[in-house]
Amino acid sequence: MLTLIVAIYTLFVLLTIYTSVMQIGYVNKAKRGTAVLLSSTDFLKAGDYSIAKEKMSIASAFLDYIVFIIWIGLGIKYLESTFFFANEALMTISVVMSFIVINSIISLPFGYYEKFILDEKFGFNKSSMGQWIKDTLISFIMTLIFGSLVVWGIYLIIASFTLWWLWSFIFIFGVVVLINMLYPAFRAVFFDKLTPLKDETLDSEIKTLMDKTGFVSSGVFVSDASKRDSRLNAYFGGFGKAKKVVLYDTLIEKLSTKELLAVLGHELGHFAHGDIYKNIALIGGMLFAMFAIFGNLPNSLYFELGLSQSPYVIMILLMLFMPVLGFLMMPIMGIVSRHNEYEADKMGSKLAGVGGEIELANALKKLVTENKSFPLSHPIYIFFHYTHPPVLERLKELGIDVGELDKTALEASCQANI
Repeated sequence: MLTLIVAIYTLFVLLTIYTSVMQIGYVNKAKRGTAVLLSSTDFLKAGDYSIAKEKMSIASAFLDYIVFIIWIGLGIKYLESTFFFANEALMTISVVMSFIVINSIISLPFGYYEKFILDEKFGFNKSSMGQWIKDTLISFIMTLIFGSLVVWGIYLIIASFTLWWLWSFIFIFGVVVLINMLYPAFRAVFFDKLTPLKDETLDSEIKTLMDKTGFVSSGVFVSDASKRDSRLNAYFGGFGKAKKVVLYDTLIEKLSTKELLAVLGHELGHFAHGDIYKNIALIGGMLFAMFAIFGNLPNSLYFELGLSQSPYVIMILLMLFMPVLGFLMMPIMGIVSRHNEYEADKMGSKLAGVGGEIELANALKKLVTENKSFPLSHPIYIFFHYTHPPVLERLKELGIDVGELDKTALEASCQANI
């Protein structure tokens, strides 16, 4: 059984690396071809950025694999022998949170590299070292506090129920929903400063859009995201009357009013179609499968690992394999999500009024430009990683002529210069 577990994880890592290699080879070829949507200079720069991110992804996958083998071979045993608490709940919290903290520390160099080397090089980073350290410490403290509470909750369930995996799934699913509800509030308190939108005309037009779809919100807010990053974004968060519409200040700066309304119309399309509930249901399905599998592992696996079948071992194994199931579920979630994006684009263009297709198309083009998103990707990479359709496909669906595309990059997609 242990051999099978390691083999599955190994195949997962190899497949992850393979998709990145194919993407690097494809983009490396395509960026030297005819520029699409972007100027020649920006097209080449976006390609370089895409390749750099994939190289970092490959390095991260290699490290994750090494860390996985260490945890399976020696790490969990070491943690188990490090703590000596008679209280099983305290023992469980200590071991599991130590596992989480150690993994967080291991990933810190990648976070630093992405922010201060990669994003700095391509002009995204606006954050100071002090701001990054502060954000990291706040995230760390919140993880310790709330993570410990969640671990304690799962421990109590395991200790109390025979079908602990089913009740643990229900508990974690509830936590996921709660996080979605509280995300805007937490972000506003600990990270971004949210202020009510001061442009009364824009605020009125946004509320008119919301009324058309029955979207009830506690207000439209602007996030000072530009203090950390130059990318454009917006999000809706929360449930019921506590929902917030949050616009990044960078989005307001770069998009015209009509383009902004088209983008928000797209997001309201997700609300009108119930996409957030569909996504939560998909996540719920993945969590259910994960808990069902790890709630019924044979005793022989724990014997092979030389570990007790204790709550903290079960939780650590579950967390180690969560990325595997997530990756395998991604194509299914991606197909559903990409369909939802097309439908949201249709509604966004309608809500924007006459010429809405053009306004949304212009907004998409600006998002590509400002976020340095390379507009072309290998089909295999799209299948495993894309939750949104490629922007060119979205433009085609909106009736925008994008011209003929050079597909010769597919012929060289395996010739990646890593």
